Amino acid sequence: MEQRTFTYEASGSTLIIHMPKELDHHNCRNLKGDTDLLLEENFVNRIIFDFTRTSFMDSSGIGVLLNRYKQMAASRGTVAYYGAGKQVKRILDMAGMSRMIPGYENREQALKG
Repeated sequence: MEQRTFTYEASGSTLIIHMPKELDHHNCRNLKGDTDLLLEENFVNRIIFDFTRTSFMDSSGIGVLLNRYKQMAASRGTVAYYGAGKQVKRILDMAGMSRMIPGYENREQALKG
C-alpha cells in the first residue's frame, strides 16, 4: 500500500507534496483531506506537486490539482509541479492543466520557479 502514500514537506511557505505511484479516486480523498488540514494550520503560498514516482493519474487527480490551483490563486499563491513522466504529462496536457500550472524537470527548478 506504500504506493498510495503521500508525503509532505515544508520549505518555508512552500508545501511540497510527493505523489504516489498511482493517483486515483481511491487516494485523492486522503490527499484532499490532508492538504486541507495543512493549509489551514500553516502559512502556505505555494504548492509544488512532485510526480517523480507517479505513473498513473485519473480525472480525480486532475480535480485535486485544479482545486488546489484555484485555492492558491484565490489567496494570490501559486502551484507548480515537477518530475512528470510521459504518461502523466500527457494527462496534464489533455486536461489543460499545463497551461495553468507550470511544470519543471526537477525539484531545484520548481523551487526556483
